[in-house]
Amino acid sequence: MDETEFWELVDATREAAEGDPEEQADLLVDRLLLLDPELVLDFARHFEARYNRAYTWDLWGAAWVLLDGASDDAFDFFRCWLIGQGREVYEGAVHDPDSLAELIDDFDDEIDGDGEELGYAADEAYEQLTGTVAPDLGIPPAPAEPLGAPLDLENEAVLAERFPKLRERFRQE
Repeated sequence: MDETEFWELVDATREAAEGDPEEQADLLVDRLLLLDPELVLDFARHFEARYNRAYTWDLWGAAWVLLDGASDDAFDFFRCWLIGQGREVYEGAVHDPDSLAELIDDFDDEIDGDGEELGYAADEAYEQLTGTVAPDLGIPPAPAEPLGAPLDLENEAVLAERFPKLRERFRQE
């Protein structure tokens, strides 16, 4: 599976789920179950590589603004959700997290921002197909700390300066 096929699966399932991340995860498992187990592992590699790439302080700050706070776990689930938004949103956010203000239509923190189940879709499909747990994907491990310059996520002035568009559009203060 190449990168284009990966993003096509992500896009097709997001559109079919009408943006609901839990429904998207279920549809993704269904679609992956139609593939050869090796292709499921390819999908998992693409997903994991993008998940690791999104482990940055700036994206954590954007998640913090959108979710009105984001623990380690919440940021993990946010990165899964971000991948689930498709290539354009993902790449735009990785390049400039504040651009999420223009890249996403609406953001309901009750539904959006939590793609935990998306992170398990490939593992679930692989296990259903083979009866075994997915093997090591053979990709570089995630960084121990977020990439980039650390942010004081609890400092409103820092967040206001770094994410002016996100704060203006999504923070009701």
